[in-house]
Amino acid sequence: MEALAVRLSGLDSQAEGAIRVVMFYDTLMRRRVDLPALARASAGLAECVAGIRLHGTGRTIRVSPDGREASAPPPSAPPSSPSTTMPITLDEEEIGTVWLERPGPPNPLDEALLDRLAIAAAAVAERYGPARTTMADPALVELVISADSDEAARARALRLLGFTADLPVHVVAVRSQLPLDQVGGLLCPARPVKAAPLADVGVILATTVDRARFPAGVRAGIGAAESPDRSWQQARTALRFTTPREPVIGYDDLGALALLAEIPQDAVRDNADVAAVARIADSPEDLETLDTYCATGSLRRAADLLHLHHSTVARRLEHLSKTLGIELTEPTALLRARLALTTWRLLNH
Repeated sequence: MEALAVRLSGLDSQAEGAIRVVMFYDTLMRRRVDLPALARASAGLAECVAGIRLHGTGRTIRVSPDGREASAPPPSAPPSSPSTTMPITLDEEEIGTVWLERPGPPNPLDEALLDRLAIAAAAVAERYGPARTTMADPALVELVISADSDEAARARALRLLGFTADLPVHVVAVRSQLPLDQVGGLLCPARPVKAAPLADVGVILATTVDRARFPAGVRAGIGAAESPDRSWQQARTALRFTTPREPVIGYDDLGALALLAEIPQDAVRDNADVAAVARIADSPEDLETLDTYCATGSLRRAADLLHLHHSTVARRLEHLSKTLGIELTEPTALLRARLALTTWRLLNH
């Protein structure tokens, strides 16, 4: 390589510079440097701020020519903007961006430098995987769980998110007032876990799911299928069945109840039992009494959970039986009430 550089330098000084840039990055790659070291070396070579960003982690690295982290401009100064950029690609997919922040016009060798920096950054990303962070690029997560993704694209997205092929991936659908990264970190603290908001629900991908670690106030549905796209659909279905009394549900726990989620909404609305439950929905007291009695099947147990005297609960159940048109103390009628309450919740989740 050095002999070739010498011969080219006699023909074109810019060619000599390009070859030296190539040799510079070849040396860095042989030394197996990480991304911060790659950014520091690039900033020193370019004599201006150099930056690297991987979409999968959201992490941005900006380094000054002196090797230190580049400071943000003061509020009165205009924001820094890249003078030259280059995408980082891996397996024909853009996974990030590299750039230079040169105050003046671009240097003739800037393009060659960024080209080699992008290649080196892709190699580092593939070798070391993404940084240990819970939040992930929603586009990558969507590739993993979408039914429209082909298996090659799904496998690439999982690899970029840090999941190896030999580990299972569980999909969890979450509704939470807590930040998703906090929920994910609690759920799977010692193994890979990624989270991202998607439309109206949060998505967590994890290699293990410990239900006991879900914090209070979180509703979660856990998919059961090995395929992430099917597991995502199952997780969303399980999430619809969650209640304040049962905030975390696995799809496997539903069994035949999962079939209720497939009933057309118009058919649900037209059902007399579901319509009867809807009539009492405006009364939190009635709804809580019905829910507790349906969950326990026992007047005395329901009274204990409601912290009421059993005679009070008995009067409430008598009132509910008249309102619903269902004699709640009969086993078949209790089953009807349970199904109607569950189906009404699915309709109004």
